[in-house]
Amino acid sequence: MITPPDRTPLPRDFFDRPVLEVAPDLLGRLVIRSTPDGPIALRLTEVEAYDGPNDPGSHAYRGRTPRNDVMFGPPGHVYVYFTYGMWHCMNLVCGPEGTASGVLLRAGEIVEGAEPARERRLSARHDKELAKGPARLATALDVDRALDGTDACTTGDTPIRVLTGTPVPPEQVRSGPRTGVAGDGGVHPWRFWVADDPTVSPYRAHVPRRRSR
Repeated sequence: MITPPDRTPLPRDFFDRPVLEVAPDLLGRLVIRSTPDGPIALRLTEVEAYDGPNDPGSHAYRGRTPRNDVMFGPPGHVYVYFTYGMWHCMNLVCGPEGTASGVLLRAGEIVEGAEPARERRLSARHDKELAKGPARLATALDVDRALDGTDACTTGDTPIRVLTGTPVPPEQVRSGPRTGVAGDGGVHPWRFWVADDPTVSPYRAHVPRRRSR
């Protein structure tokens, strides 16, 4: 018999830990996005850890700014950033308040509410591609900068919650370099994913952007 996912919300102390503990432990958890079209539930299958001042790949490596302010805590909040002038990406803040660490949600499987996700991701060839990549995930869940700072651990009415779900056994967790991270931060094996899951995005090394002449 298949045990259904645990719908208990993750407590704040789940996120109040070192980012390299939280990141792999998020695999298999459920992200619930409440929308006017109904709730969308996503099972996390791929994440990346970013360790603030200890990590050249982190937005908070050089300190606090208006853009990254949410990363400095409290834990359990949503950090959303806009990239390449086109896409939003969603992160979950973790670690003690003031540490500026977070986990980028890279990919997942839509397990409930697929229809509104399909309407936002018209280019997806099938449902396994609805949230296959961080920008696709944010698009499928209708996440933008308006949700930056959302408390995902509150027991009240909130647009985003993270539930216990079905944690992935350690033997099914894989790790490797983060996608598209340049320089010293590119060597860290801080991307974690569920082995052989079809919703995991392909790895791509950083490619320097050419300046137009």
